[in-house]
Amino acid sequence: ETFKHLISLKRHPDLQLLPMPSEEIKSLSLPVGWKCYRSPEGQKYYVNISTKETTWERPSRSTTRPKTSGSHQHSGNIYTRSIHAHTHCELTFLCFISLQINCVTFPVPASALEQQLLKPSEWSYCDYFWADKKDPQGATVSGFEVLLQKQLKGKQMQKEMAEFIRERIKIEEEYAKNLSKLSMFPMAAQEEGTLGEAWAQLKKSLADEAEVHLKFSSKLQSEVEKPLLTFRGDNFKKDMKKYDHHIADLRKQQVSRYAAVEKARKALADRQKDLEVKTQQLEIKLSNKTEEDIKKARRKSTQAGDDLMRCVDLYNQAQSKWFEEMVTTSLELERLEVERVETIQQLLRQYTTLRHETDMFNQSTLEPVDQLLQSVDPAKDRELWVKEHKTGDLRPVDMDI
Repeated sequence: ETFKHLISLKRHPDLQLLPMPSEEIKSLSLPVGWKCYRSPEGQKYYVNISTKETTWERPSRSTTRPKTSGSHQHSGNIYTRSIHAHTHCELTFLCFISLQINCVTFPVPASALEQQLLKPSEWSYCDYFWADKKDPQGATVSGFEVLLQKQLKGKQMQKEMAEFIRERIKIEEEYAKNLSKLSMFPMAAQEEGTLGEAWAQLKKSLADEAEVHLKFSSKLQSEVEKPLLTFRGDNFKKDMKKYDHHIADLRKQQVSRYAAVEKARKALADRQKDLEVKTQQLEIKLSNKTEEDIKKARRKSTQAGDDLMRCVDLYNQAQSKWFEEMVTTSLELERLEVERVETIQQLLRQYTTLRHETDMFNQSTLEPVDQLLQSVDPAKDRELWVKEHKTGDLRPVDMDI
C-alpha cells in the first residue's frame, strides 16, 4: 500500500509510464482488454486493464493470461514494471521514497512532516524511541534498549531509596537507645520542690520520646522500607529480559529480511544490465544474439523484479510485526514507569505522614514538662525545703546579766 501511494505519477514524473501515440495503438491488433504502453526508455509492454497483468510479450487473441514468467499479478505491478523498464530509475526511486537506517525504513523528510504522533501531546514512549543512538562509548543502542535501561535504572533507584530508609531506621533506633539511656542517668536527682518535679518529668520525657522514635523506626520498616524492597520483586528483571529478547529477535528477523532485499536488488540490477547490454548489441549488430536470447534475458529480469517485490513484502511484514510489538511493549513499559513513580510517591508520602506523627507524639511528651515548669514557684520550693531541713525557729537574743 505504501508503494502504491508513493509512486503517484504527479509526485514522480520521472517514473511515468508513457502511453503510445493513439494512431500507433489503433494500428495494433490486441485482444480485448489489453493496451500497449511504452516505458521511459521507449520499450513496449502490454497491460490488461481488467486484471492489471503486465507483460513484455505482445499477447495474441488466443491469450487468456500472460505467462507467469513475464507477468506480475498483484497491486504493485506498476512499481514492478518500472523496475524492469529502468533499473537506475528504480534505484533512484527507492532512495527517494524512504530512508533505511540500520535496516529500519523511515520516511524521507518531506513525508515525515505529514506523519502524526501516535499519542500527541503525551510524550509517550511509543512515539520517541524508533531510532538507534550512540552511547558515550560509541556503541549503537536501540531505542527499545534505552527504554529498558530506564526500567532497570528505576529498579536501582527504588533499591537505593530502600537502603536510605534503612539508614534512617538505624539512626532512629540508635537515637531512641541513647535517649532511653540518658533518661536513666542520676544527674540532678536530688533537686527538690517544684523545680525538682519539673526536672524529673523532663528526664521521663526522654524515655517517652525514645519510645516514640522506636515506634517511628518500626513503622518506617514495615510501611516504607519493606514495600520499597518488595515492589517489583526478583521476577521483574526476568520480565525485562523477556521483553528484550522478544524485540531483539524481531529486529534480527528484520535485519535478515533487509539483507535479502539488498541481495535481490543487486540481482535485479545485474539482470537489467545484462538485458540492456544484449539489447544494445542486437540493435547495433555487434552480436549474433537471437530474439529468443533477448526474451530470455527479459524473463530473467522480470523474475528478478518479482523476487525483489517478494523480498520487500517479507521485509515489510517483518517490520510491521516489529512495529506492532514495539508499540505494545513500549506502552507497557510506560505503564510500568507510571506505576513505579506513583507507588514510590505514595510511600514517600507515608514517610512524611509518619514523620509528622512523630513530631506530634514528641510534642505530647513535652506537655507535662511545660505544665510543671509553669508551676515552678521559688517561694513554694523555699517553704518545702525549710520545713524539711529547718534547724529551729528561735532566733538569738542579747545576753542578760
